[in-house]
Amino acid sequence: MTSTAERLARQQERERGIGTNQSAVKFARQDYKSLRQQCLESGRLFEDNYFPAEQKSLGYNKLGPYSSQTKGVVWKRPTELCSKPKFINDGATRTDICQGVLGDCWLLAAIASLTLEQQILARVVPPGQSFTKDYAGIFHFQFWQFGEWVDVVVDDRLPTRDGKLLFVHSEEGSEFWSALLEKAYAKVSGCYENLAGGNTIEAFEDFTGGIAEIYALDKAPANLFQLIRRALRLGSLLGCSIDTSSANESEAVTALKLVKGHAYSVTGAEEVHYRGKPVQLVRIRNPWGQVEWKGPWSDGSSEWKHISEDEKLNLNHVAEDGEFWMSYSDFIRRFSRLEICNLTPDSLKSDDVSHWNHYQFEGMWRVGSTAGGCRNNAATFSSNPQFVVRLDDVDDDPLDGEDGCTFLVGLMQKNGRRQKRLNRGLETIGFAIYEVPDEYKGHSNVHLGPDVLLRQRAVAMSSTFINTREVCDRFKLPPGEYAIIPSTFHAHKNGSFLLRVFAEKQAATSALEEDVDATIEEAEITESDVDPHFKQLFKQIAGNDMEVSVFELVRILNNVVSHRSDIKTDGFRLETGRLIVSLLDKDESNMLGLMEFHLLWSKIQRYLEIFKNHDKDYSGTMSSHEMRGAATEAGFHVNSAVLQAVVSRYADAQYAIDFDSFVGCLIKLEMLFKMFKALEKADSKKIELDMQQWLCLAIY
Repeated sequence: MTSTAERLARQQERERGIGTNQSAVKFARQDYKSLRQQCLESGRLFEDNYFPAEQKSLGYNKLGPYSSQTKGVVWKRPTELCSKPKFINDGATRTDICQGVLGDCWLLAAIASLTLEQQILARVVPPGQSFTKDYAGIFHFQFWQFGEWVDVVVDDRLPTRDGKLLFVHSEEGSEFWSALLEKAYAKVSGCYENLAGGNTIEAFEDFTGGIAEIYALDKAPANLFQLIRRALRLGSLLGCSIDTSSANESEAVTALKLVKGHAYSVTGAEEVHYRGKPVQLVRIRNPWGQVEWKGPWSDGSSEWKHISEDEKLNLNHVAEDGEFWMSYSDFIRRFSRLEICNLTPDSLKSDDVSHWNHYQFEGMWRVGSTAGGCRNNAATFSSNPQFVVRLDDVDDDPLDGEDGCTFLVGLMQKNGRRQKRLNRGLETIGFAIYEVPDEYKGHSNVHLGPDVLLRQRAVAMSSTFINTREVCDRFKLPPGEYAIIPSTFHAHKNGSFLLRVFAEKQAATSALEEDVDATIEEAEITESDVDPHFKQLFKQIAGNDMEVSVFELVRILNNVVSHRSDIKTDGFRLETGRLIVSLLDKDESNMLGLMEFHLLWSKIQRYLEIFKNHDKDYSGTMSSHEMRGAATEAGFHVNSAVLQAVVSRYADAQYAIDFDSFVGCLIKLEMLFKMFKALEKADSKKIELDMQQWLCLAIY
């Protein structure tokens, strides 16, 4: 309940613009300015209790308490490591990033690329921080995390061994921005160990909020070199790597000094004239700061003798520093994949730079309600969250000469690194795209059922279902309206996700969700309308006072359902009886009279009919995935969020709903709708309560 309230509070914050780069979310609710001021006033250096200088901040396994890698670790501030520490000295450069014992080369490769774009760097590393003016042992950084920007505070206590930084460090040893940046990223990821292993593209996106494109270099498009040059000119961040065939090959060094399973940055792409012929060159950066390519065009190779001094100067041909040149032909032959993170993001596959239009949605897969799995799971597939995109305008100057609408879809699952400590892997995710039938076009207040999704083929799909943080693909479709269905591959898998759509032209996008509403029909009857036989039975049950208490009501209901073989039930609980009385008790006597009991009996008869209609396998229970349709038939239109709450509250361990839970759920829904309508002002769809009113209503 409290986590749901916190999620709703975050949604309200985003509606107020919090989470943008101009108004970042304060991670762990820590405010940099106020914390620094408190430290300056008290004369104490900041100590971060949220990410303390303790073992648990290092890790749990390879960096755990009994690991040889953490023996002798001492946390020290930069002022204890050198006489004149600098935050940034003469600008942030690639030589400020030297890898330590942590296997986070993927992160360091992205940080190295970041130094080439000072405007982006200033967003991630806010300026004005130092070890001199207003120094209080506190620093802050900003990262994009799953759709929102967060401001992360850290103290400057860093793990060391033998007086040297354990993890990332600068080449000269007195510059600390990169080490503190790494610490901040470890904080949002849960601990330092959670940074081991990853994709450079993940860090690229977290530093920019951009969208990634990935190229397999054995299938490189003919114009990839031009795309690389264009991407670098646009300030995009690029990374590359060599695949490994086994775990033993990870960080194995080839004969020509390339490292397998290691993340490199691509920092340049130029064309030179070698013996009168044009040659395409690519500049690569190893975040280790050493171990360089020893093939053609490497530092000191003979090829450099055959180009002009002007070209050599233009290429910034330098000595051993972890950065090297190689021919483009060698690059696509020796490396396996290239990752490009478009910052604006820009259209790299168009001759004219055009900015994408960006749309994003958050969602959840929850077992029993919205975790429907891929289309292989026909019974539950339509339960997945659904989103619609309407494409009206075709691309300008299409490269293939054919009209169409180009857009990217990125599906990202949340918090994978933070769950490593719990030994939880990433789910296998992907998405399918369907054309919206004519009868549903222009309507976002619908949820497409199996009758729509299973009777047609998907017009497009993600290239794969895979257990990575994000699946992203480029599509080109005719103008029209399309439903995007993100899912895990297997059904019944919990997860939270971010769905992003980038379109070349403006597109109308929204979640496909029913409007939450209720149609409650109650026939007006008088005592004369009640069947005499029913009246006589009620008198026998209620006694002379002609009223039924909640205890008598539960006994009556359980006596009735116990004689039925077509429904399964554990019996009506006292709580359900109290709900029924609260809903139908008109005179606040906490008891039901004849008319109230008659109304209840009519409801239960109707609910029994609906329950049996949706018990498709005649098991006597109803699958929680069928609850949306059953609630609709009963007059309650609920969206995915409400459905998740219903399933969490009323389904059993096998995500089945028995009859007494079904009745209790519908009674509760009717009560909540009526309470809301009674308190709503002028169809505002909002109510306002003070603390006492809220507690009284919630306790009911």
